[in-house]
Amino acid sequence: MPHDRDDLPQKVRAYEERVGRKLDIVYTYHDMSLTQGARREGQLLTPEERRVGEDHLLLLSWESKWWGGTKQQQPTWQQIAAGELDRTVIDVQAERIKDYGKKVFLSFDLEMDTRTPANGTPADYVKAYRHIHDRFRALGVDNVVWTWITTGYLDHADEMKRMYPGDDYVDWIGYNQYNYYRCHNADWMTFAQTQNSVHDWIREHISDDKPLMLSEFGTARDPAHPQRQAEWYAQVPGVLKGLEGVKAALQWNYRDPGPHCDLALANDAAWNSLRKAVADPYLNQPLR
Repeated sequence: MPHDRDDLPQKVRAYEERVGRKLDIVYTYHDMSLTQGARREGQLLTPEERRVGEDHLLLLSWESKWWGGTKQQQPTWQQIAAGELDRTVIDVQAERIKDYGKKVFLSFDLEMDTRTPANGTPADYVKAYRHIHDRFRALGVDNVVWTWITTGYLDHADEMKRMYPGDDYVDWIGYNQYNYYRCHNADWMTFAQTQNSVHDWIREHISDDKPLMLSEFGTARDPAHPQRQAEWYAQVPGVLKGLEGVKAALQWNYRDPGPHCDLALANDAAWNSLRKAVADPYLNQPLR
């Protein structure tokens, strides 16, 4: 869900009604702009998120950015690692999450493997991530599930390995894999093709036992074959059952920038297919 929606509860309910089930996890996005005032983008756990969190788990994506700020106003990984944002940003948000009390998934700079060299080196990212983690711990924040979310694109394999903060700093691992099709000039890929090789690589090279999350997944449409998106979603339950350790999957129903990059469900057939997929008992296990 967009980070700044004051109608977040209504949007969540509308999606749940359309897909035919209650969501377990609601995913929102934030920047690090608190130093510039109480902007909603910089507030982890807005009032609307707290309301949604009454009966959902929250996944908060926290980016080392100030959306809309100048180049000089953007936080850097080196500044974060050096503690320069502790008093004005890190500590403030840590106390807000601590006050919330309930468990939250927290991701720092999702898809970090796309942010180098602009944001710094892989070593800079690891130091920044570990600093935030350690600062939260020093402040007694014990209700965070530390979630490391990468793209999962194996062309970035070296970057991903170098940017993993280590098992002591990560509770869950997420990755974002799509069937982009014509978006980014990609070929059509089945759900299995988007997930299996990434899953196996992470198990071999990053962690063989951390819980895994498909933190974003979805497919573009094929205008020449209106049923193709529906057929793609029909594969989801069967493939998920073969992905060891995957404990959560979050469908992306939004438009990405660029031509042919609409990843939202295109028609009633696609919605019906997704509705049937998410009703599978395997995707409706008790939370624990």
